Amino acid sequence: MNEIVNKVAASELKVFDLEDYYPKQEIAKLDVAQWLFEGFILKEKEFRQQLKEYNWEQFQNRIITIYCSSNAILPSWAFILVTSHLIPFASKIVAGTDADLIAELYLEALSEIDYSVYTNKSVILKGCAKKAVPQSAYLMAIQKLQPFAKTIMYGEACSAVPIFKKSKI
Repeated sequence: MNEIVNKVAASELKVFDLEDYYPKQEIAKLDVAQWLFEGFILKEKEFRQQLKEYNWEQFQNRIITIYCSSNAILPSWAFILVTSHLIPFASKIVAGTDADLIAELYLEALSEIDYSVYTNKSVILKGCAKKAVPQSAYLMAIQKLQPFAKTIMYGEACSAVPIFKKSKI
């Protein structure tokens, strides 16, 4: 009787799974529209007063996205001022959407990895994720992996798409 051998498990393929770097902290959202007159008009004196009176402690050690849900046109300093109040509490602050924050957190995490462990290895950049991994994370991963890896494929071991193969000089 022939033994079934898992060739993928026996191979020296290295899987690079971006989902491993997905932020584990919950993202808190902060809508600047709550401090605008009728949700659209920034009255500086009232805006500053409301920021002074706001409970910022609720954001202790949290990652925050700052956005405006209304179509108000705000000066840049409005977001900067809100951020200045958050600095003593939040661990990370980004203007924009959850996706913007997640992309930035990925870029930070991927910048801290030692890619030399992939030197002359065949790598699969895992493509099937349960979480929404931003496209920018895949682009950064390939840029970081390519100088080291012998080959890079995308997807799963059973159906990987070749992306890069180091040329022999």
